[in-house]
Amino acid sequence: MFLWSGSKGAQGSGSERRTIYQKIREYDVLEKRRTVTALKAGEDRAILLGLSMILFSVVMYFVLGITMVRSYSDSVWTEESNCTVLNSSIIAEINCNYSCGSECRKSSRFPCLQVYVRLNFTGKVLRLSYNEETHEAHPQCFYIPKCRKDHTLMHSIVMNISERLKMHQQVLCYYDPSEQQDSVLLTRLYGHGAIISSLLWPTCMLVGGTLIIAMVKLTQYLSLLCEQISRIKRMGLYPLTRASHTRVCTLKFNGGIQDGV
Repeated sequence: MFLWSGSKGAQGSGSERRTIYQKIREYDVLEKRRTVTALKAGEDRAILLGLSMILFSVVMYFVLGITMVRSYSDSVWTEESNCTVLNSSIIAEINCNYSCGSECRKSSRFPCLQVYVRLNFTGKVLRLSYNEETHEAHPQCFYIPKCRKDHTLMHSIVMNISERLKMHQQVLCYYDPSEQQDSVLLTRLYGHGAIISSLLWPTCMLVGGTLIIAMVKLTQYLSLLCEQISRIKRMGLYPLTRASHTRVCTLKFNGGIQDGV
């Protein structure tokens, strides 16, 4: 009888310990799943953010490439030099159109200011244009004001520009080094500094998006590596733990027998 009671008590104590251990194990597994789920959602958002930044930077590169970079690369006025203003005069009146409503267009006229300069680098006399757009629209005119209804206002703007050019005899200009153009520019539509500053933001966005994705992937790799190392350690300690638990149960069982005897 004592033998039976001692054996039953040992079995009950071992079963209770296994039940407590299983509950703790289930709780740890549940908490681990919750943590993994939360980390997985955060990683997905971070990867989505990185991909969005990369996609937006590619779109910006495309837009800048077909507008600013293309205009900059197609321009032949690449070299800088000093120019001496020789003459500036109004040679004609040019017709233009201005908007007076959603579907309304009216015509007006603006004075065409022609400016000649001497390029100090070569000594040639060339015609001066404000930028590439002015040269393509009206090569004979230095500056094209915004078309307005008030002709007197446009005339005063052009005359003010003419007076300023006469006051500043020496101006910085851009010329064609191949000497195929018969004109020089006062300013370029898109300069070297403007191109660099415009490409800076998409470059930063591209690098930032790539770094975000790389950091998320590195975190996932390190997490997987740590989990594998922990699994190997648990597998290595499990036989020893099981043997120790069997030894303890055997000692308790033998102790119960001796108590019963």
